[in-house]
Amino acid sequence: MKQVIAARTDVGMGQGKLAAQVAHASLKAYEYADEDVKRRWKAEGQQKVVVKVGSERELYRVAEEAKARGLPSAVVEDAGRTQLEPGTATAVAVGPAPDADVDEVTGDLSLF
Repeated sequence: MKQVIAARTDVGMGQGKLAAQVAHASLKAYEYADEDVKRRWKAEGQQKVVVKVGSERELYRVAEEAKARGLPSAVVEDAGRTQLEPGTATAVAVGPAPDADVDEVTGDLSLF
């Protein structure tokens, strides 16, 4: 069981902003998982991997593929209080779900 969070590299987020957006995406996708998946993932150490996407289009492609496969997923759009314009899509989390299922969606993305 794992979760992969894909964050955009083209919007110029600072390290703190990046960390916050990844955390938001992780929690939001977790909330969409069923209770058995949540328990398993927590029991197995809550593995998370952060990867890169280079554009909004690529981020939404990941989100759409995860949704089509029935995987818990969530896109985060920034509130616009600091570095980014309101509504800027910054990250998408896929999972928690079985490793192979998540890899089918995110396996071709580079580590952040």
